[in-house]
Amino acid sequence: MLTKRIIPCLDVDAGRVVKGVSFVNIRDAGDPAELASFYNSEGADELVFLDITASSDHREIMLGVVEQVSEQVFIPLTVGGGLRKLEDVRRMLEAGADKVSLNTAAVADPRLVSDAAEFFGSQCIVVAMDVKRIADGDRAEAEARGGGSDLPVDADSVWEVYTHGGRTPTGIDALKWARRATDLGAGELLVTSMDTDGQLSGYDLELIRAVSDGVGVPVIASGGAGNLEHLYDALETGRADAVLAASIFHYGDYTIRQAKSYLTDRGLPIRPRETPID
Repeated sequence: MLTKRIIPCLDVDAGRVVKGVSFVNIRDAGDPAELASFYNSEGADELVFLDITASSDHREIMLGVVEQVSEQVFIPLTVGGGLRKLEDVRRMLEAGADKVSLNTAAVADPRLVSDAAEFFGSQCIVVAMDVKRIADGDRAEAEARGGGSDLPVDADSVWEVYTHGGRTPTGIDALKWARRATDLGAGELLVTSMDTDGQLSGYDLELIRAVSDGVGVPVIASGGAGNLEHLYDALETGRADAVLAASIFHYGDYTIRQAKSYLTDRGLPIRPRETPID
């Protein structure tokens, strides 16, 4: 049985780790290299490092920061934000990333996913999805937005895909896009609920379960962790393969050690924390 993974998320804006609530009200959370080094020593299974404004502000990814972070990390590092073409992916992998996360560019040009998977291998291509539940009053507008897509929001849709850091609704049905992304060669999906992000009230279990049941690749649950039970719920009820969390770790509410102990005690297969070598 594959072990479940605990993954701290480093959202970076202008060279600093930040955290917000539902993609707004951003506040500083620390230096990315220092936090990466800390989580590496704490026993995190992986790290996700996202330049959260690179796509929306049309800036190049901060390669220097990535190189600095990768020097502090000896666990798998996924990096995303501002990756728009194969050359961007190559540069990021050469800077020290083990995997790259594609979001806005993948929606705009799905061929980027298939080309990157073919060239670099599916194992290092993650498609990140920022997803929002469709309110009843917004359904007609969401369906209208999807008129030009072959994966449109329709009467049965529950969630819509957003791009550019959650700023741009696309009219694309989230579950349809999840299946398409994996068909194109994505080796993993990172699914963030914009509704629960930063709320500390738990992941959107219905969303995570629907995506996990609908695809054949690992799914990382993101958005909403407020306590250790929320991690368990996403892995057990949501059937996620990994949980991404930020606030509960960045601000010291819980440690990676506590999370692993709790999940192990609840019967989940968790990779034990390794003792660092002096």
